[in-house]
Amino acid sequence: MHDVEYHTVCYLRDLLLTPAHSDPEVTAFLGLWVYQEQWHGEALAAVLAAHGEASGMARIEPMRSRLGWKDRIRPLLMTFGGWLAGEDFVAVHMAWGAVNEWTTQAGYSLLGRRARHPVLSELFGRIMRQEGRHVDFYASQARARLARSPRAQRLARFALRQFWKPVGSGIMPEAETRFMAEYLMGDEMGQSAARRIDRQIDRLAGLARLDLVTSATRESVAA
Repeated sequence: MHDVEYHTVCYLRDLLLTPAHSDPEVTAFLGLWVYQEQWHGEALAAVLAAHGEASGMARIEPMRSRLGWKDRIRPLLMTFGGWLAGEDFVAVHMAWGAVNEWTTQAGYSLLGRRARHPVLSELFGRIMRQEGRHVDFYASQARARLARSPRAQRLARFALRQFWKPVGSGIMPEAETRFMAEYLMGDEMGQSAARRIDRQIDRLAGLARLDLVTSATRESVAA
């Protein structure tokens, strides 16, 4: 979670190469989004540091170096995708962002329940309140944009079905992603959270019955 929150600025870099950069409402939100995610990373860094774990830049620099060509090629892929999809790319981005924020918020909730620690519970509660604002923006934008564009629905469905993976999968080692999925969503409480997110996705126009989160967590736990 620490590493992914810090990496948000790199996602912003990629998004600003797409048609999203010309929408003032979207860019106003993205400015707030990246600021708050950066400070979520800072807060989690303090937790890691208190336990003698590498955190902050000492942890982030090696992580970004490991990405290598994957990180260098992402801006090109995003630019090409934005050029190909045009304005509908923003709808795809909003739907993708909604799924990621729903799963992120669920992850903090599940981790807080497992930790049962007064300081962590307070920290996760504060992070979740801000993540809730991110959820509201992404979900409301996705609902409106998908509802008015059948093409955006088809693009979003294709992109999510073919390429979506749990948040952080693109930057974290596969073993860590599997551990996170099993630790947070390997029991009935976690699977219930996954099913709840899938029901929320079902309500977005054109995205019913994808079962993204349930399938992804089941596969990770089984691996």
